[in-house]
Amino acid sequence: MYAPAVDERFLSEISSLPGGERVTQCIQCGSCTGGCPTAAWMDHSPRQIFALIRCGMRDTVLRSTTPWLCASCYTCYVRCPKKIKITDVMYALKRLSIKEDKVPAAVKPAQVMAESFVDLVQKLGRNSETDLMRRIYLRGAQFRKLLRDAPTGMRLFRLGRLPLFAKRLSKEGRGQIKRILAEVDGMGGL
Repeated sequence: MYAPAVDERFLSEISSLPGGERVTQCIQCGSCTGGCPTAAWMDHSPRQIFALIRCGMRDTVLRSTTPWLCASCYTCYVRCPKKIKITDVMYALKRLSIKEDKVPAAVKPAQVMAESFVDLVQKLGRNSETDLMRRIYLRGAQFRKLLRDAPTGMRLFRLGRLPLFAKRLSKEGRGQIKRILAEVDGMGGL
């Protein structure tokens, strides 16, 4: 008989992260899952993820597609009778999944997009759609999609909606963004 590994510290670890302070107060009512617009595509519902966290099922939680399919709509938080910041917990689980190299293959493109977005904001002080798309297509090894989407990209470029070169914030602005991101990172974010 197979018994999955249990991490008895997992609940405390998640509870110590920003947004996770109230995880232990989950009453398993299912309001989060009932209101979730993407729950039908998740391998575990938000309610199940919280139950798995409480059971110490670290590997199952971190290899789940659920955090990656979260739409960040905050419906779960609004409906939660215990006011658990479920969306913030999903972000924390994504970061932990990346850190421990447990991102499911099905959502690797989402990981590439998240990492590329953060990298661009750190580098430029803002997002650059052109650079973000380039990184997603090339780093995500999605060459077929690049060829398929090239005509749309060309139309956007001709309309002036897709600049070739990224705009940067001023040096002072980039410094402010870096300080903000460092503060967030120090709190367990990004």
